[in-house]
Amino acid sequence: MNYVQLGNSDLNVSRICLGCMTFGDGSIGMFNNSMPWLLNQEKTDEMVKRALDLGINFFDTANIYASGTSEIYLGNAIKKFAKREDVIVATKVYFNEGKLKKEAILREVDKSLERLQMDYINLLIIHRWDYGTPIEETMEALNQVIEEGKVKYIGASAMYAYQFLKAQETARKNGWRPFISMQNHYNLIYREEEREMLKLIKEEGVSATPYSPLAAGRLARDWEANTSRSENDQIAKEKYDGDKENDYPIVLRVKALAEKYNITRGQVAIAWLLSKEVVASPIVGVSKIHHLEDAVAAVNVKLTEEDIAYLEELYRPHQVVGALDSEN
Repeated sequence: MNYVQLGNSDLNVSRICLGCMTFGDGSIGMFNNSMPWLLNQEKTDEMVKRALDLGINFFDTANIYASGTSEIYLGNAIKKFAKREDVIVATKVYFNEGKLKKEAILREVDKSLERLQMDYINLLIIHRWDYGTPIEETMEALNQVIEEGKVKYIGASAMYAYQFLKAQETARKNGWRPFISMQNHYNLIYREEEREMLKLIKEEGVSATPYSPLAAGRLARDWEANTSRSENDQIAKEKYDGDKENDYPIVLRVKALAEKYNITRGQVAIAWLLSKEVVASPIVGVSKIHHLEDAVAAVNVKLTEEDIAYLEELYRPHQVVGALDSEN
């Protein structure tokens, strides 16, 4: 495993981040068994243990994942297999009562700490932009939880570049801590982030930690493959299947390079992300250990400039997916 500094921080994160949206109890809350691929505590333990053995020290969860049970399962597993100071844990706030109001942030941080069984969160990420709360209120609250020692650093996810810059300028103007990371939707068949966001965060000294690096599996397997995730993940279908006509030729190029180098398609797709200067650590959410091992192997894959051009040549513009256009 290789490690890299995350933005302007003292956090050295593994080049692969284990996404924990696949952990938790899907029978409670709003999910109502709609996510049958979720891992129970025993399988979460196995996944976290293997991740640690592979050198992964960066774990990403959220207060909303599996109605908070993702945080519980992750916290339990880390307590069993690692020292707190040896891991970097990110969690998120927004999809909760009050969204990014000060009261909500303070409340949700305390709840996350309780579920994780931790004294501090390494990286607290705002999950989306809150159109109903002044950014001054949000950034002040985020700065407060840092000053209280409950959070070490803050990051953002899935928003427009102007919003990210507005937040950064608000923090700087008031002497508050700015964001060090951007968790954005970015992969070979969704590259809208290249237009503005990636250019902005490079200038800001902020690292990208892209989510959905394999486009919910579409870059790692045959598009029509029948898996529990592909059959039941309606969000992924909405994200990707509408652009299949334009995107499938790119998927075929991923397959061609995988065959050329005798590696997996997933390794090609992740290696492409890792070739981007601002990308620190793609977030890989998996339900099988061999998929995690495959992602880690991508760290050692080096694509040539010709390979990268070949993969990028056919891309066509997409509708924005991730950033919210309004409160709804």
